[in-house]
This record gives sequence, C-alpha cells and structure tokens, in this order.
Amino acid sequence: METRDKNNASPGMIAPDTAMPMESEYAVETTGKDGIQPDIRQPKKSPTPFQDSMRRLRRDKRAMISLAFLIFFIILPIIGPVIYQHVGGTYNSTTYGNISPQQYHDPFHQELDRQDENPGPQYLLGTDSVGRDLFARLMAGMLISITVAVVVEIITVVLGLTVGILAGFYGGWIDQLLARFTDIMFAFPGLLFTILLAGIFGSSADATFSHIPLVGANGNARLVLVSMALALVGWPFMARQVRGLTLQLREQQFVEAARTMGTTDWNIIVRHIVPNLFSIVIVQVTLDLGSIIINEAGLSYLGLGVQPPGSSIGLMINDASNLVDTHPWEVLLPSIVLTIIVLSFSFLGDGLRDAFDPRSKD
Repeated sequence: METRDKNNASPGMIAPDTAMPMESEYAVETTGKDGIQPDIRQPKKSPTPFQDSMRRLRRDKRAMISLAFLIFFIILPIIGPVIYQHVGGTYNSTTYGNISPQQYHDPFHQELDRQDENPGPQYLLGTDSVGRDLFARLMAGMLISITVAVVVEIITVVLGLTVGILAGFYGGWIDQLLARFTDIMFAFPGLLFTILLAGIFGSSADATFSHIPLVGANGNARLVLVSMALALVGWPFMARQVRGLTLQLREQQFVEAARTMGTTDWNIIVRHIVPNLFSIVIVQVTLDLGSIIINEAGLSYLGLGVQPPGSSIGLMINDASNLVDTHPWEVLLPSIVLTIIVLSFSFLGDGLRDAFDPRSKD
C-alpha cells in the first residue's frame, strides 16, 4: 500500500500531525496530579441566559453606579438611625434639661431655641424651622418612601401577574374584564385618581389606620390609603404587559409539547409561563419603584400623604419651601436625595432592560 508523505498532502488538506489547534467545546487538562498530561477532555459549561444577562448588566457602568446608590439609600434609613442615636454626648436643653442623643436625634424631637441651624457636630445636617434634626427626619422620610414603594409594588405584581396570566392564558370573560378596566384607567389619569381618593377619604383613613401598631399615630396613617390607591392605578398596566407576553408564550412549541404530554395548566403556568415573564416583570418593577416614590413625595408635598409631625421627603420640601432664600439647604437636601433615588431606579431599569433583551449586543 502506498503511503503518502505529509509534505505531499493534497492541496487544501493539512496533515494530521501538523494541524493547527482549534478551539472547541472541550477543555483539555494540561497537567494531572503526577505532572503527566492526561488525555481527558471535559466539556465547557455554557452560561445560562440569566448568567449572560447579568454579565451584560455588570458591563453597564451607569446601571452599576445606580445600583450602588440604591443599596446605600436602602441601607442608610434602616441601620442609620440606630447608629446615629448613639452619636454625640449629653446635651443640656433649655426646655428638657439634660437629654441623650437618643432623644435629640429623634426625628420628632423639637428644640425651639435651635431653629434653622447650620450643619454642625451635634446636628450633622442642621435643624428645620422648629428645631428638629434634619438628618434624622431625612432618614425617616427615605424609609417611608421606600416602604410605600415596596408595598405598592408587591400588590401590583401579585394582582398584575395573576390577572394578566389568567387573561392571556384562558381569555374569555377575564380577558374582556381586564381590557375594559385598563381602558378606563388609561382614560383617567392615575395620579389624579389618587389625589381624589386621598383628599376625600384622607381624614377617615387618619382615624381608622392610626391604631395599627406598625403605622402608628405620627402622621403615617394616611399612607395606607395612599398605598392602596397607588396599587389600584398601577396593577392594570402590569397586567396588560403580562397578558401580552402570555398570549405569545402559550403559542410556543414548548407549551404545545407540554400539553401533548398531558401536563396540567397549572404546571404549564408555573414551569413555563411564569419563568419566562421574569425579565419583563423585574424591569417594570424597577421602573415603577421610582415612579411610586416620586408620587408619594408629591402627595405628601400637597398635604395628602404623610401628615405632620410625620416625616416624608415631600413633606420636608413643603415645610422648607418658604425658606429658599434664607436657608436653601433645607430644600436642597431632600430634593437632591429624591432626585438621586428616582434617577437611580430609572437608570437601573434601563440597564436591566438592555441586559435581558436577547437582541442586545456585547
């Protein structure tokens, strides 16, 4: 049998012992335990779609900076008051005598002889027009805004997912009811509807919900009504988006295959529909949180949200609105914080949308 020399190989072919190494889906271990190169090939694990999305998100510097700001503004009002009430020594108040930092760093404590003070070692951000600690009130207001946003969004997601999936998966009267209700909500401005509810039922809500232990009587009772109103105008938008995507998913081949195998509708919804809704829901939630926070601040600014002596970013801006010329920082501080929080949610939502979009390019 004639053997062909490697140097006389046919054009376009490469001899086996001179072939260039090519990347493949296998990774070769170069060295074993005894320093001997084993002939074992191990397959590389390809990243999941979620891991690929997170990789794209981490490359988005604007989204990462926004996430860092949000983490800071979420952690600060939770642990900040606990630390801040141990900062400073005993203070000799002309009204209350010797008081500890737990008392004068309380957001409701007033020192009437120390009104509109500049930032200093005792009051880090100064005091407001009635001698209350601005830093303590700002942290309390941030906690109120974030709590309202989270509560509203939980209600919005639960109702929006439930109604949207049922309407998109089954259709029928549920779909028709959702369509008519969302048409009404789109025709009537949601914020105006919330203002009407808070204005009409606000006093009743103050008397009714002030006895709830977690709410209390420090002006926060009306937030229950505000949260319910914001959730009421928010969930139809979530439901409409979920319904549209569910209509597309139920026609996909993997859903048809699951039906052919006898999978129940409940298992199809839980295992196939809901996981594929994750990206659109998380993006919408992130964008909605910023809108809810600014709506709550706007209602408090108008006197329809948190009531005195409670603390809210919007209420702080309202209290200091007549001091812009003499003490501008009392308006600027809460305004800057509100702006950073809302913009951070917006930029993070944009980053998540780009990361989860399969058409986005690296």
